[in-house]
Amino acid sequence: MKKKLQWIFFMLLAVSLVGGMVSWRSGWLALGYYSLIMGKGNSAILASHRVVIDGRPVSGLSKNTSGLTYHPERKTLFTVINGPPQVAELTTEGRLLRTISVKGIEDIEGISHIRGNLFAISDEKEQQVKLVEIPDQVATLDVTEQPRIVLAVDTGKNVGFEGVSWDHAHNRLFVAKEKRPMRIFEIRGLHDLIECRKVDLQIGEWRPADKIMLLMTDLSSLTYHEPTGHMLLLSDESRLVLEFDENRRPVGMLVLRKGWHGLQQSVPQAEGLALTSAGVLFVLSEPNLFYRFEPSGS
Repeated sequence: MKKKLQWIFFMLLAVSLVGGMVSWRSGWLALGYYSLIMGKGNSAILASHRVVIDGRPVSGLSKNTSGLTYHPERKTLFTVINGPPQVAELTTEGRLLRTISVKGIEDIEGISHIRGNLFAISDEKEQQVKLVEIPDQVATLDVTEQPRIVLAVDTGKNVGFEGVSWDHAHNRLFVAKEKRPMRIFEIRGLHDLIECRKVDLQIGEWRPADKIMLLMTDLSSLTYHEPTGHMLLLSDESRLVLEFDENRRPVGMLVLRKGWHGLQQSVPQAEGLALTSAGVLFVLSEPNLFYRFEPSGS
């Protein structure tokens, strides 16, 4: 009888351990752990965000929205549409202002405002970033001859450059590679290219100081917040936004699942992420769903 009880005990222990490992790998235990750890700090931008616009369809856009950036001077948002390639300008309430057809790029995925009418747009298939002027009241844009940067690394089908984010404070461009493996490149020297000076590009890699990236199975977008030096990373597969401080340590998260932060339904396929200096967060999901999150009490 004693041996039988010991066998039952060890079987139950093994099942518990396996179940715990599965739960951790699936994200639920890990989410709970990191939520508890992050909840002890108060430096996170995402400490108290709640949804105020919950999955509003953007009238005039029907599919393939990808990438999002905030234009601080215009106080509007810009996104890109893949198939056929387009750029669209939106209000911060998710209303369509205009669309622009884009020629000279095949697989447009990300967009980031640099200054004035200058933007960086990414091409996933060609693994390149182009610097593009988007003037007012233009219907078609040809970017064929625009300056570009090509980073042909870890090439693979549909797992290339997904998101881009410009750091206005330090003149850096961050570029997110979707998966296999997930990587974030940090490119310095683009400001000289913009100013038509001698170019000395320096390409490094941004890496978090924690294993929390194991919570994410892909990178869909990213945005850098200049006032705090924090980086926000978006995973559509994991339905998660992670926030890192200036020391690349995890300090906050936004779970894009039903019941979290006031969401009535899970965000189906988040592809775009943008943030204002005041901390208002925007998420854009395929096919055309718009979300706005604000700090509680704002």
